[in-house]
Amino acid sequence: MTNLNRRHVLAALGAGVIDARHAFAQASPQAIGERLTQALRDGSVSGLHALLVSQGRTLVFDYYGRGEYESFAPGVLHDLRSVTKSVVVLLYGIALAAGKVPPPEAKLYDQFPEYADLGKQPGCERITVGHVLSMTLGLEWDELTASFADNSDQAMEAAPDRFRFVLERPIVDEPGLTWTYCGGATVLLGRMIAKGTGEELLAYARRVLFDPLNFGPAEWMSGSDGERLSAAGLRVLPRDLLKVGQLVLAGGAWNGRQIVPSDWIKRVTTPAIAIERGYSYGYHWYVGAVIAGAPPRSHHWIGGIGWGGQCVSVLPTLDLVLAMNCGNHDKSRTEQRRIISAVLTVIVLPSFV
Repeated sequence: MTNLNRRHVLAALGAGVIDARHAFAQASPQAIGERLTQALRDGSVSGLHALLVSQGRTLVFDYYGRGEYESFAPGVLHDLRSVTKSVVVLLYGIALAAGKVPPPEAKLYDQFPEYADLGKQPGCERITVGHVLSMTLGLEWDELTASFADNSDQAMEAAPDRFRFVLERPIVDEPGLTWTYCGGATVLLGRMIAKGTGEELLAYARRVLFDPLNFGPAEWMSGSDGERLSAAGLRVLPRDLLKVGQLVLAGGAWNGRQIVPSDWIKRVTTPAIAIERGYSYGYHWYVGAVIAGAPPRSHHWIGGIGWGGQCVSVLPTLDLVLAMNCGNHDKSRTEQRRIISAVLTVIVLPSFV
């Protein structure tokens, strides 16, 4: 059984917390730990590698588990999978404020003059950068339900030119009407950031986001073509994933400095289109509500989610952020989401609502 770290209980008690909004956090870490221990024992939660919870920028609980091949700890990097997408869109907002990338209303194909032949396809003039940001391009794409052989994301990675592959997809729907999960959209965003800033993606991220947030080490995987995997290639420390959520919660500000423009944070976390199960999608961030407490109450939720059970959750009304990493890559998408939901609503939130 992995160790549940409760040192933050003593820290909170020793600090003599008197703010009524946070007073209940003094006792919550032990209760979270007990519920988590039980869930791990009965199998309702599995594959959990790391779980961190903060309230008001204070870390109130952390847990590190064991994966199939290694034990996780504060200094061990973890892949973010598609939470990478949610980080990329923050970088886009920073670059946009600096005038380095096109605004959402700009026409997409105008940003890729090197593929001028593709810009002549009927209907492509209707697709904007905003459709890329909200994944409503109307292009033919399937990476959630298709088999490996027919998966659009896999085909993109195997293509000699990933950007051409995305831009030459047939238009099958009116842009802006339908949400289709599309890693190719983030690939285009990553390319526009690199072209506009003149920096490769990790170097730019380190300079404008990671260093200002005092990140530890980070890695960004590349494809066979040498391009950073902007849709799913980022690896960071769990505590730094938590900082991403804290930054969003704070409207893009960090230690008195505006890292991401506040209006961009508002825009990316505002629903752009309704998607599955009552949730909406903003600009590469999910938006919805979670139900917790007795009696049950609805709480506004903003999140980034990645394959295997990676997740950063922001609950503004509770001043709460959760970061979790899992190794549930062999489980169905439904089961991965169930475990994420259980950790959030059954294990963590009862201590805060």
